[in-house]
Amino acid sequence: MSCIREKTEQIEAQILAQNAVLSANTKGRKRPEQKDDIRTDFQRDRDRIIHCKSFRRLKHKTQVFLAPESDHYRTRMTHTLEVAQIARTIARALRLNEDLTEAIALGHDLGHTPFGHAGERTLDKITSFGFTHYEQSARVCERLEKNLKGLNLTYEVLDGIRNHTKGQLPETLEGQVVRISDRIAYINHDIDDAVRGDIIHSDDIPFDIKLTLGTTKGDRISRLVKSVIDNTVTEVAMDSETKEAFDSLHIFLFDNVYRNPKAKGEETKVDAIIESLFTYFMENPHKMPKEFAVISNEEGLERAVTDYVAGMTDHFAIQTYTDIYVPKSWGM
Repeated sequence: MSCIREKTEQIEAQILAQNAVLSANTKGRKRPEQKDDIRTDFQRDRDRIIHCKSFRRLKHKTQVFLAPESDHYRTRMTHTLEVAQIARTIARALRLNEDLTEAIALGHDLGHTPFGHAGERTLDKITSFGFTHYEQSARVCERLEKNLKGLNLTYEVLDGIRNHTKGQLPETLEGQVVRISDRIAYINHDIDDAVRGDIIHSDDIPFDIKLTLGTTKGDRISRLVKSVIDNTVTEVAMDSETKEAFDSLHIFLFDNVYRNPKAKGEETKVDAIIESLFTYFMENPHKMPKEFAVISNEEGLERAVTDYVAGMTDHFAIQTYTDIYVPKSWGM
């Protein structure tokens, strides 16, 4: 008798679109493993990501606003969940592999630094080999998790994670769906957070953009998702009118939120924190957890320090900096 996984794979072959990736046709893992009786390979990847330490740390990593006081601003964790929800909606409508899509979405930001893109820019500036969060996300999955054994994910999931932001498109349509869902999610929830933070007012969004995409977050997401579903064939696409408005909205956000001194004023302090931590652990490598000594011996100290600092949450980075550099009160 066939196991549950095999039955699931048979159902996929019957109902998924021709350009979807079937779980049974994965290019596999770097280290071959025995198949699971219940879960497909992509389901196992999703579960490994959800249960890993890097995923849990996302709840304390900045999305846009550093250390917001309100509980309702997005974190890297809530952003990831919103991306996964949008991506699954699109994947289901296109009859793509939802498990592959979800695994990529849940893992796409595992390598993000403390303090969001500000931390990423600082590490990219001070490391000799450069730094991007998407390459680091793949590295987390391939090397850093599970006591340096990595999660041993499938080729398709790693490809989608590594190529979710810039550079070449992911090889799978599922990966391309996550790539566009990432933009749909952050552009819309960043507007929501910026309005909540009194950085912009909803009326500030240009009229022609609202005329095309709608006036509310729900309206905009619905219009963008529907456009992707209606226009995707061999590559993820939107109709020209929607794409033009979407791109204009992105420019509006850069000009009015991402570069706004009120929203980003504290980011000038991020450079000092990240650079100071990096310098300290380069000079005191024995202060890092013992697994980073292994990385240092095998790949060099700079690589080890970069991995350690990049993996910190906002809270841990601030507390570590404070412990190292801020004098403690004297008490008897």
